[in-house]
Amino acid sequence: MQVVHTIAELRQILAQFDAPAFVPTMGNLHDGHLALIRHAKPLGDVTVASIFVNRLQFLPHEDFDSYPRTLQADCAKLEAAGCNVVFAPSEKELYPEPQTFKVHAPAALGDMLEGHFRPGFFTGVSTVVMKLFQIVFSQAKGPRHAVFGQKDYQQLMVIRQLVRQFAMPITVHGVATERAADGLALSSRNGYLSETERAEAVQLSLALKGLIAAVLGGEHNLAALEQHAAQTLAARGWQPDYLTVRRRDDLQPPQGADFQPGQLVALGAARLGATRLIDNLEF
Repeated sequence: MQVVHTIAELRQILAQFDAPAFVPTMGNLHDGHLALIRHAKPLGDVTVASIFVNRLQFLPHEDFDSYPRTLQADCAKLEAAGCNVVFAPSEKELYPEPQTFKVHAPAALGDMLEGHFRPGFFTGVSTVVMKLFQIVFSQAKGPRHAVFGQKDYQQLMVIRQLVRQFAMPITVHGVATERAADGLALSSRNGYLSETERAEAVQLSLALKGLIAAVLGGEHNLAALEQHAAQTLAARGWQPDYLTVRRRDDLQPPQGADFQPGQLVALGAARLGATRLIDNLEF
């Protein structure tokens, strides 16, 4: 496996291949990231992962400075998973001048849920993903594949719309969320949890399962269901941002005929202590 730190080095290596399969990450890797690598491997003739903590998608009060940088351990995991090339640029390499050109998600998608509670987040994500796509795929002659996790459900939807609206010849793959034995969605931020918080953290997915059970049981008063789910978590010491049921295709609230099998997703975000966790379950 080759580890490179400059765009020029990466392009020199990728010029030897036709069909890159790309997995962008912020590092501090866990089994969920490695599942993305395993999904990517058969898709192209070279598997590329990037490791870059992207300042543009962090709010001023968020954990950009403290976000774990674990490059050596990450590279060992990626090599064991079969990754071929790791692109680990410095901030100066990826943003040699202020990134004043930015990509904005449409308000109807980008300003709700995660975008509401983390304003500017999807602009930061869309901008860095667009830039990484230009770097990784610029010389590709064959199919181009990019692989993302479904745990970041809204982010995956934003990226798919980005690729479609800019007519980018890239197939975007979503890979199911990897979970711990108790059902907690794997996340780099789980490492922030204390032992007590880690035992409690599964309650987020259990709250989503409770929402799903109520809807499948015929209860369609979503405002009341969502309020009850948030209050239940809050009573356990959480600070919920949202627990909600939405349509899968556009993340809008479902209406009447939308309550059909395979149409809906439950999504949640809440803070446990100092750690903000997100999760979702399709149903």
